[in-house]
This record gives sequence, structure tokens and C-alpha cells, in this order.
Amino acid sequence: MTPWSVYLPTTVVGSYSVPEWLERLKTEYYQRRISAAHLGEIYEVAIKAAVKDQELAGIDIVSDGELRRDNDIDYFLARVPGVHIAQRAKSDYYDYYEAEVTAPLPEDDKTSLGLAADFAFTRTLTDRPIKFSFTGPFSLSRRVTDTAYADPADLVRALARRLNAEARLLAGAGATLLQIDEPFLAGYPEQAELAIEAVNIVTDGIPVTWALHVCYGNRYARPSWEGHYDFLFPAVLAARVDQLVLEFARKGLEDLHLIKENDWRSHLGLGVIDVKSATVESPDLVAARIRRALEFVPPGRLMINPDCGLRHLAPDVARRKLRAMVAGAAIVRGELGLPAVPTRGDTVPAGAAE
Repeated sequence: MTPWSVYLPTTVVGSYSVPEWLERLKTEYYQRRISAAHLGEIYEVAIKAAVKDQELAGIDIVSDGELRRDNDIDYFLARVPGVHIAQRAKSDYYDYYEAEVTAPLPEDDKTSLGLAADFAFTRTLTDRPIKFSFTGPFSLSRRVTDTAYADPADLVRALARRLNAEARLLAGAGATLLQIDEPFLAGYPEQAELAIEAVNIVTDGIPVTWALHVCYGNRYARPSWEGHYDFLFPAVLAARVDQLVLEFARKGLEDLHLIKENDWRSHLGLGVIDVKSATVESPDLVAARIRRALEFVPPGRLMINPDCGLRHLAPDVARRKLRAMVAGAAIVRGELGLPAVPTRGDTVPAGAAE
């Protein structure tokens, strides 16, 4: 089974609901009350449960729920050679580190960030396709105090080269669908060209299916910015990715016209579930949102997902929302009489955008 084995495949953006008990144990670790080894065992249990939840909901392409990660930044910066973090204790696990770069990042350091091992563990848990996501270089750079580079863009490029090396290891471990998350980009719309340049450095030479997720932030289930996706165009048209994953459920479907007007020819990951609300969408509402998107994107290029990660939703709410999303996609498939397997012309080869 490949990520493209059904029309309107359902997937997640990345993160899954973080149970309250896991939040407490993460903080206990930073207060040195439990060991890293103990926390690692806890993560494995939580990831197994998250994958099983997605399978039981009927999700076609699952993730590890990003449950090892405290937030969207620290898990990566703490592992990048050359990034200095003076204080690694936290009063709450979700807080950001204060990271600093005082010298150019070493270009010859091939130390793994550990993402390939994370993927390999998840691969043992399921026979379904796996989406593996990581935060992109532009967003990572926003949380770094940089005194090393005269041009801040050079830090973004250096981080991109480091992520490219890690993506190569992920591909070697068997990853076939990698997603770059840029949750900070909406706050710096004037930097879209730089962010896309960095995305292309990350994807360069890695023959997998690539997705790019751009949202308006999801910090404590609140958006960090507001606006419209027009800032992405035309810059994003140069992105060497196979899928653009955007939020529409919370914001509304107004920006769908941008996809057609700008002739976006690769896949669209359509956000149909509002992750900032505990209200569970009905399958009919999900189906209505998909029908609207089909006015702008053919079914062979449309994937169905929540707006963003599910980390801030209660576990039961997350499960119910995913089930509604799967049911809504099934309604539309039935209405259109879509076959279970797409024709070759509707399939996107790994690593090549149409």
C-alpha cells in the first residue's frame, strides 16, 4: 500500500493528542524526577497507542504522533551540532529553550539527529504508510539568537543543509513520505522566498514524496497569526514538493481559489478538521468541505487531513474527529463513484511533483 493507493486518502498533519499523564511525566523528566531511559519507555507506549488510534479511526496514512517532541522546535535544535542551549531544565515541558548560535554550524558533522531511529520504531508498529514530519529551517531559525552569521538568511540555509542530511538518513531507513512544517512562516510573509529556497535545499536529492505544511500557528490551540495564503504565491510554486498542506476548516474555504488561480499542479492536503475547537465535526460537514475543494482540485490530487496537529485536543475528541474525517471522505468517494485504486495518471511518483 502506498500513500496514493486510494482517492481522497486521509492522513494527519503530524502531532497527536498528548494525554495529561504524558504531559506530567515529560515535566517530571525536566525536573529530574524520572530518567531519560524511563521516559523513553513511556514514549514507546504512547506512540503505540497513537498509531493504533489512527488505525482504528481508519486513517490511511498514519504518523508517530510526534509524542517524543516537547514542542515544534526544541527536539530538533537540541540535536543540531553548533546550536548552544545553556539551560536545558524547564518548569514546563512545552516551554521553548533559549537557543544560540555563536559560530557557523559545522558543515562536515554528519551526526544523526535521531529522526531515522524514530521512524524505524514507528515502522515496526504498522503496515500502513507513514507520514514523518519535521520542522523546517525557516521556523527553526526564528527561535535562535544568531550572532554567527552576518546575513540571517545564511543560518536558515545552514539549518536546511543539516535537515537535508537527516532526510537522507530517513530515506535510507525506509521513509517514503516526509513533511516539512513551517508554522512560523505566516508571521513573516515577506520571507516566503527565503523559506521556499530553504525547503528546496532540504528536499534536494532525496527521492521521497515531499509535503510542505504551512499554517497560522497552533500554540496552546490558538493561532499565532491571521491572514490569507496569498503571501505564499508565487514563491511556493518554485517549491520542489509533491503536496502543499494547508488549514481551511478554522479559516474557512475562501483561499481555495488561490490553488486554481496560481495553477498549483501538485497535491493539496486539505484541512477539514478544526484542531483549535473541541467541537467534533459531523461527517456531513467534512464531506461538504471536500466537495467545495473539488471545485478547485481534481480528486486525484486531493488529500484529506486536519488543519494542523492534534496535540492540544483531548484524546477522545481527537479520536472522534478523526473518525468523522474518515467518514466524510468515504461519503464523497461514494458520491463520485471513485475506484479504490487511482489510475496511473493520477499518481504522483515519489520525489517528483507534477
